[in-house]
Amino acid sequence: MWLTSSSIGRKLVMAITGACLVLFVTFHCLMNAVAIVWPASYNVICELLGANWYALAASAGLALLFIIHIIYAVWLTLQNRKARGNDRYAVTAKPKSVEWSSQNMLVLGIVVLAFLVVHLIQFWAKMQLQEIRGVEGTLPPSMGTLFIQEAFSMVYTPIVYIIGFIALWFHMNHGFWSMFQSCGWDNDTWLPRLKKISCWWTTIVIALFIAQAVVFTVNAHNDFYKTDDALRSQYVGVIGKMVGLPVDRVSTEQLPMVIEQNLNVLSDPQFAAQLSDPQVQMQTGLTPEGHQELLSKYQHAKAFLDYFMIDNEAAPAAQPIEEQPEN
Repeated sequence: MWLTSSSIGRKLVMAITGACLVLFVTFHCLMNAVAIVWPASYNVICELLGANWYALAASAGLALLFIIHIIYAVWLTLQNRKARGNDRYAVTAKPKSVEWSSQNMLVLGIVVLAFLVVHLIQFWAKMQLQEIRGVEGTLPPSMGTLFIQEAFSMVYTPIVYIIGFIALWFHMNHGFWSMFQSCGWDNDTWLPRLKKISCWWTTIVIALFIAQAVVFTVNAHNDFYKTDDALRSQYVGVIGKMVGLPVDRVSTEQLPMVIEQNLNVLSDPQFAAQLSDPQVQMQTGLTPEGHQELLSKYQHAKAFLDYFMIDNEAAPAAQPIEEQPEN
């Protein structure tokens, strides 16, 4: 197959996968911008991009593009070195017409890949992967703002990200126009234009990424993502869905008291023992199995509540919610 057997075919594959990755990086930049302007809307986007079939299909396709791009990049580099043979050691002066990024695309790609691994560990592994595994941690996977809080409250995160973004600028800037060159747009008229478009596009995207990293860092160190009123209301709604509370009747201030009271009831061994009586089951709507499931949900909700209610004051007393979700 000529896409693998010829140098032109391999460069075309690099160009196509590179173009798709440039579009993804641009989309990711715009999505991050939502986290700055409308943080609560960013969480809605994270929920849409969770473990839903279309999001999983897109993630699998994106991973395949990355893998193909990396394989072909290494393949072409080894091919070029083999073609030059010992000649590559004979020249010490590098031609001025050859860009530095062109000579170091593989090294830049490795730096970008290392940065990507850190990013995946901090976000994807704790969000979509957790949903796929069905594992419940303290933070709900759909609440992306809280994972921003966690990641950017660490000192090393903005440093790693800015280094990664700089490497991405060089890699993406060269790759952007060279992918058009690989497709035949290498005449004297269009190539200079494409280089300018590439520089502007890449610079705008990377500048936005760096600005976002700075804003995320400042906000995280100020606990913005824990204390913002709109976000806290959203977190309360998530807890309500988690345990089946009618959140329209429970304010953010009342929630800690309500959760604590219901958790105390559910944790009471005497209450658990009474559930063996069919009449008590009818009154409460709980079976012993349902009780254990609800208790687990309340414990999870309490852990999440304790995480973002960092400035708790004495909340007004509230009566325990009697309604229980149907099993």
